[in-house]
Amino acid sequence: MTIIRLKNQMKVTVQEATKEYAKQIIDFYNVVGGETDFLSFGKDEFKRTIEDYKDFIESTRLEQNSIILLAIHNDEIISIATISSSQKVRVKHVGTLGIVISEKFIGVGLGKEMMLQLIQWASSNSITKKISLVTREDNTVAIKLYEKLGFKEEGLLIKDNCINNVYYNSLIMALFI
Repeated sequence: MTIIRLKNQMKVTVQEATKEYAKQIIDFYNVVGGETDFLSFGKDEFKRTIEDYKDFIESTRLEQNSIILLAIHNDEIISIATISSSQKVRVKHVGTLGIVISEKFIGVGLGKEMMLQLIQWASSNSITKKISLVTREDNTVAIKLYEKLGFKEEGLLIKDNCINNVYYNSLIMALFI
């Protein structure tokens, strides 16, 4: 567990997810999915049972190259940051990063702090050598942050997302550590 201080001087606890948070995580994803179109899911589209998600959290905790981090303020999840990795020998050195932040906490440095936590964790796990991410090509604020942290563009997926019958391209980025 780590305490971080945001730009607005708010203190936030960052900790690894445990199965006790399963319902709260599912609820969080279902709310934030409706706050932005930059996620791969919308409002109430995170369809997992609590028991299934508890199992997922526990299996992730057992993997040395995968992690689920929660940012908590006043007993409420305000961000979830993950690195998910395959256990296949040939590709287990690559982790896929995902980050979700509650709309109320955007712009106070939480995204950067969560990214730094993931990068530090990946750098110390002795398995992960590359962190990949996919973001919409027009998510310019996030892309600037990723570039500032050393991520480089690797490719473009054409018409990878469709939201309200509008197609968007996705940018693939990576950081080698």
